[in-house]
Amino acid sequence: MKKIFFAVIFCASSIISAQTDQRIYDIINNVSSDNIEKDITKLVSFGTRHTLSDTISTTTGIGAARRWIKSEFENISKDCNNCLNVSFQNNFVEKGTNERITKDVNIVNVVAIQKGTKYPNRYIIMSGDIDSRVSDANNYTSTSPGANDNASGMAGTLEAARVLSKYKFENSIIYVGLSGEEQGLFGGKGLANYAKENNWEVIGIFNNDMIGNIKGVDGIISNTDFRIFSEPTPPTETERERTMRRFYGGEVDGISRQLARYIHKNVKTYMPEMNPMMIYRLDRFGRGGHHRPFNDAGFAGIRIMEAHENYTQQHQDIRTENGIEYGDVLKHVNFDYAAKLTAVNAINLASIAWAPPAPKKVAIGGIVEASAKLKWDEVPGAKGYKIYWRDTTSPTWDHSRYVEDITSFTLEGIVIDNYFFGVSTVGENGHESVVTFPNAIIRD
Repeated sequence: MKKIFFAVIFCASSIISAQTDQRIYDIINNVSSDNIEKDITKLVSFGTRHTLSDTISTTTGIGAARRWIKSEFENISKDCNNCLNVSFQNNFVEKGTNERITKDVNIVNVVAIQKGTKYPNRYIIMSGDIDSRVSDANNYTSTSPGANDNASGMAGTLEAARVLSKYKFENSIIYVGLSGEEQGLFGGKGLANYAKENNWEVIGIFNNDMIGNIKGVDGIISNTDFRIFSEPTPPTETERERTMRRFYGGEVDGISRQLARYIHKNVKTYMPEMNPMMIYRLDRFGRGGHHRPFNDAGFAGIRIMEAHENYTQQHQDIRTENGIEYGDVLKHVNFDYAAKLTAVNAINLASIAWAPPAPKKVAIGGIVEASAKLKWDEVPGAKGYKIYWRDTTSPTWDHSRYVEDITSFTLEGIVIDNYFFGVSTVGENGHESVVTFPNAIIRD
């Protein structure tokens, strides 16, 4: 009996280990909160990083900040045998473009590209924002530390580059510091336009905006909760696609929502101590972030951020009123928590970058039948495919079936009316692509 018991345990362990990648655990362990603290402290030291602030000084203003960020990416690249292509990406914005652009300004992003070995034109992106602000959005001279908003996201992006630059990936990874977020999301718009002009195949962007606060203004303290914001469907969908969605479903199954589900699943697998909260909206109520310009351009994009915000520490002049300390200063940042959310990004960047491309076309059929049929394009480099389905009210892909050497399958006894479906690719290394929701109908 004992032999049978241990045999069962061994088999179960073998199955579990086959479904995970030790390198992902190594990535988690290699993210350093000390590095993140050091980088946030350095970014705070520039005094202000306002989009319209000084660009000449070597010690203060956004010019000094972006040059330091570029030098850090270059140092990381030296340590990995020049594996990063580091550059500035410039976007000139004229005075009066909106009420927050009070003078002509060159909005400069810092871009570091780690080219993929097999799919160099496919990009998964992690971003942080460089700029900061105080209460008056147009005040570009007052001290504006921006420790959490958003030195935390920028420091996380630098640290992810340090860790992931030690590996090689099939797809390309971009680590980017975006500017001009507080003045109108100009850095994101500029890079999204650049991606389209250069025919980049963007898998998606992880926008990190405030990943360092654990004490909410609502009194909740948590170092495990975090939010993943994603819009339901792309704003670029056609009238035909909208009509199809009305009859066949998919109101919560756009490309950004699939990216959010991917992150949720991966975190639950590799970081079960964390609580990823999928928020079914583009961003916080009435507010915006740097993933939105990518969504506007038709790319998948999500926002990763803390779950419990403290509004007394965002966009505030540094002061004390009625015993409350206002201002986005260093002491309010939890560096261990920022490291956890950096690890969340890093493991998902790695998993996607190690995976084959997702199927471009997935067709579904089974109307008035007791089974659901799926058919998809063959993807070179895929070892197999994973068919997913879930209840129409479920936020996550809860059921799956793995297949190899075929590009169609019938799920017997699964009624198409009662579930949503999708297909992902699986590589030789076990890493999966993001799920593709059906975009065609089988009528035979």
